[in-house]
Amino acid sequence: MSVLNQIGLDELLRRALAEDLGQGDITTAATVAPEQAGRARIIVKEPEMVLAGGFLLLPLFELAGAEPRIKSLAVEGARLRAGDTLGEIEGKLAALLIGERTALNFIQLLSGIATLTRQFVAAVEGTRARIVDTRKTHPGLRALEKYAVRIGGGHNHRFGLDSGVLIKENHIAAAGSVTAALKRARAAAPHTFRIEIECESLAQVKEALGAGADAILLDNMTLDDVRKARAMAGEKILLEVSGGVSLETVGAIAATGVDIISAGALTHSARAVDISMRIEQA
Repeated sequence: MSVLNQIGLDELLRRALAEDLGQGDITTAATVAPEQAGRARIIVKEPEMVLAGGFLLLPLFELAGAEPRIKSLAVEGARLRAGDTLGEIEGKLAALLIGERTALNFIQLLSGIATLTRQFVAAVEGTRARIVDTRKTHPGLRALEKYAVRIGGGHNHRFGLDSGVLIKENHIAAAGSVTAALKRARAAAPHTFRIEIECESLAQVKEALGAGADAILLDNMTLDDVRKARAMAGEKILLEVSGGVSLETVGAIAATGVDIISAGALTHSARAVDISMRIEQA
């Protein structure tokens, strides 16, 4: 959780609650006594899901003023099915209702990412390929979404622009060539950084290898060209594939012998899982 602590998690939850609460919950104020106690059960309605984000329940309901007590909570990464109880919380009923939507929104999103990631990981089982996310995350939620990828069994690519060297097509265009871009990056980057470059053709792969690239990202290449690139690079150069990656294609991509398969879909296209919260008076 160290990375999550660095993003100011409390402030993120405060903003999310404030967005929903506005000047106050008019309906709850009219129907629920302020000190009335109650119990909330979060129920899975999804045929199958992987839980991510359950740890947010306690701090979120604390911020809502529920004085929550977690009676039960499934472990992160647990496989849950329709009808399972994800978690059970006791506390002030009005505040449980105030925090309900925000809590469910976070867990539905993060669990959706973890569930989709687990499916991708299962699809490449038995190969050398790792499933990796991208920077295609929702603004402000990157740390949480990349956490959910890890819970699903995937791995993280760069957290931000400062956490690795990845020369892309626009950098190559600005530098003038693959060789020039690699030369400039090698001169500027710390010696501890791997230098990776994106290639869109086998000709670029050949040039990148000649210029000393440590890793090559094969962008939107055919399976046949990916296999040829693997043969050209040998086993010492890390090969990553991006573009055209889906649950339907990822197994065939992994079978080419690449090391990394990055998929923006893990975070930008994951479907939120279906869960609901039911309140009982104490």
